[in-house]
Amino acid sequence: MRVPPVGVAGAAALVQIWLSRGASGSTASRLVAGGVAALSAGVLLASVGSFRRHDTSVNPLEVDRAATLVHTGIFRVSRNPMYVGMAGLLVAQAIQRRSWVSMLPAALFVAVMQRVQIPVEEKFLRERFGPEFELYLRGVPRWVDHRSVGPLLGR
Repeated sequence: MRVPPVGVAGAAALVQIWLSRGASGSTASRLVAGGVAALSAGVLLASVGSFRRHDTSVNPLEVDRAATLVHTGIFRVSRNPMYVGMAGLLVAQAIQRRSWVSMLPAALFVAVMQRVQIPVEEKFLRERFGPEFELYLRGVPRWVDHRSVGPLLGR
């Protein structure tokens, strides 16, 4: 049985809180964390919105319901912007708490997505969309490649 990625992220956030109990943030850490959280939430919301506009399933446990291969907007920068957004929110929490040890659950979230969730999704997408998905794989990184941000910004 697989756990929904949002559940994995939620569990990681709870572990972060436990690991960093007693840690306190500063004004600077809260400001930086707020910026990272805002950017991450924007990436997450943009990717969900894009799936909705293309009338395809947002539920990663029902990847077989994917009706469209979305490769526009935020999906030109990352094949997995929802997971990038979730990971960014976890990083923001660690920054806010000024706790390096609370970065571990964020790293674990990324590892679980990389090793467990994403391969299942990619296997299905490869079967469903064939050459179109193979072309997408070659052109867009799984997470984020700094060179791919320019096109999103119109550069």
